[in-house]
Amino acid sequence: MRSPGRGEQGPKYALASDEDDTDFWGSAHEAEGLFTPLPDEEGARRVHLVGCLPRGGLLKSVAHVGSRRAMAGNACFDVLDTDGATMGSYFVGDVTVVAVEPSARGAGLVDLTMTLWCENALPGAERVWDLIRTGRLNRTGMWHELAPEDRQAWLSVALWSREYRRRGRPDAPAGQVYTLDGRHVVDRDSFFCAIGEAVNGPGGYFGWNLDALNDCLRGGWGADTPFTLHWDSSAEARARLTERVPASAGHGEVSLFDLLLKIFEKRGVTVVLR
Repeated sequence: MRSPGRGEQGPKYALASDEDDTDFWGSAHEAEGLFTPLPDEEGARRVHLVGCLPRGGLLKSVAHVGSRRAMAGNACFDVLDTDGATMGSYFVGDVTVVAVEPSARGAGLVDLTMTLWCENALPGAERVWDLIRTGRLNRTGMWHELAPEDRQAWLSVALWSREYRRRGRPDAPAGQVYTLDGRHVVDRDSFFCAIGEAVNGPGGYFGWNLDALNDCLRGGWGADTPFTLHWDSSAEARARLTERVPASAGHGEVSLFDLLLKIFEKRGVTVVLR
């Protein structure tokens, strides 16, 4: 989806029906509550769209606040860049308008309050989207400062923004050498933050669980195998990645560090521990 470019002061979000690609629901400057830690007491998120210009199915729902017809249905909730292009998108379900009032953001705009279901908009993700939107996700190590509970949000945005940030670039050819900085690898999520950055640069994605890492190593996610991975500060990482996990083919358990080495070896990656 693409909405008209509006510069830095333009909308940050847009919605469209998940069931009809031609049914554009409009845009909004802010989406307060989308990235909340927990849903409300009824199990749905309560989201306040600030500076919204409702259209299509959403506009119809606005006219029926308080009735069953206020439910607009399921939608794609897009995160926009400063030119109005979609950086990433979330599926949201059972979108229902519960309140509407004129917006201070401009003539013809309204502030909408709605309830909706969304599993993937994680707390902490909004800050990462803002870094991409403003061009500030531009150096390695920016995830180091994150609290452990925010690393999943970082990885989720790395995944959902991947196509936008790659802009059609092909995988790097086989035979490349990548360097993984192990100084800040303390658990699963920090490893995936580090490997994503090693292969695809600041904020890059290269898996966020073991199955996803396997998929990435099959190609199509930034790097063709075989390649070489220089794992710096690997002894520190080994001492921390001690979680016991099932070995491949059901042969007991191994440490997470050793399983990662086995996955790399199986997929044609030469890991140099340094």
